[in-house]
Amino acid sequence: MRTKNVVCVYSFIMLSICGLSQNTFVPDDNFEQALIDLGFDVAPLDDLVPTANINTITNLDVNSKSISDLTGIEDFTALEVLNCENNLLSVLDVTNNLSLTQLFCSTNNISSINISPLLDLQIFWCLNNRLTTLNTTQNTKLISLVCGNNLLTNLDVTNNPLLNVLVFLNNQISSIDISKNSTLSTLNCSNNFITNLNISNNQNLVNLYCSNNQINNINTSQNPLLYIIDLSFNLFEALDLSQNSQLSEIDCSNNNLCTLNIRNGNNNSINAFNFSNNANLNCVVVDNTTANHSAWQPFLFTNYVTSQNDCNVFVNIDSFNDYVGVSYTLPTLNYGAYYTASGGTGNTLFAGDIINTSQTIYIYNETVCSSNESSFNVLITTDDYYIPKYFTPNNDGNHDLWLVRDFVNNIKTVTIFDHYGKLLKSLPPNVGWNGTFDGKLMETNDYWYVITFYSGDVLRGHFTLKR
Repeated sequence: MRTKNVVCVYSFIMLSICGLSQNTFVPDDNFEQALIDLGFDVAPLDDLVPTANINTITNLDVNSKSISDLTGIEDFTALEVLNCENNLLSVLDVTNNLSLTQLFCSTNNISSINISPLLDLQIFWCLNNRLTTLNTTQNTKLISLVCGNNLLTNLDVTNNPLLNVLVFLNNQISSIDISKNSTLSTLNCSNNFITNLNISNNQNLVNLYCSNNQINNINTSQNPLLYIIDLSFNLFEALDLSQNSQLSEIDCSNNNLCTLNIRNGNNNSINAFNFSNNANLNCVVVDNTTANHSAWQPFLFTNYVTSQNDCNVFVNIDSFNDYVGVSYTLPTLNYGAYYTASGGTGNTLFAGDIINTSQTIYIYNETVCSSNESSFNVLITTDDYYIPKYFTPNNDGNHDLWLVRDFVNNIKTVTIFDHYGKLLKSLPPNVGWNGTFDGKLMETNDYWYVITFYSGDVLRGHFTLKR
């Protein structure tokens, strides 16, 4: 009789174990309730779901169910599509779900996920999480990867040759190699730290979004299908879209553009074009200058040309005449800064500085596009008049006139002669000679002057004309 009781107890234990082995532990009540709502379990909530009810399911959608723990998903062994977006998950273990081809886990709090065992995975969307790393090197069948709004600093997609969609906006990635992704049609890398982007191998690219990065150069000549391109808020100085005839939407605003060429033979198909806030851009190359560009931004821009040769990169610069006197105070500048040497070198001078020594002062202005420079001479003297020893009338803005300066109004006339004594010019003081006679340029040589003073005194001397 005792042996019979032991056998009964043992049988009961075994039956209990077998019964338990037919259930899947689902501790999250919201997850279990979602499975009840889908007909895979029955009330009441008991943290158990019959395994037989779930191990053949191929598609599971538990989107927006306030689930914080997806324990139990490991028994969904036939699962091909899982949507657990918009929940409260911090951990997601899908390493047992080897049949997955589509995984959507966006908008959770997931900090890490292992998808390496999912060799058949084709679509993986995990945006709006807290991922710091993501390894897709084993997922060679991926066609769509959306991992924006995470904390990624690196992303390797060189082993994903079938990628058609790649979106990793709002991360911390500084470089990306997409040379192996020849089928890529949509790329969104906006709001990262990318400095260089090579799209020469992506000939199927249709949509390109790369705003808010640090890119200063891009070549789109190998991307004939480009339809939308957003390169706003970068560091571009030149942009040539002349080979992209399919473009419909363009945004290259808020850059450092010096040149912009949109002469692609199909300007009429451009529905939206924004190149605002490029301070140094003074013209845009287009198909037809008389076409209607009123919808393009900036709206008041009018300097459209048909050739880059018609665009002059101009840098404003202030310029002043030579000065002769006891001292000189540097005036305020609108364009440029003062230097003691050419090219923005030497010592820096400032408006209001008093110059007490004779010197050449340079004004230099530089933009991202080009630079410009002017200069003027300051001659410090206490004499009543100044007679230059030479001049160079070549219209460069420096010493273009031979000019006698009279500081105390003692000079009556200044006459100029060639070395044969022929009179070339008679003029009052403080008026310069440009080195011509009867409309002809005079040759490089020495010339003579006679200065007559109101006192009757006469001063003779010579100076040099240099060309």
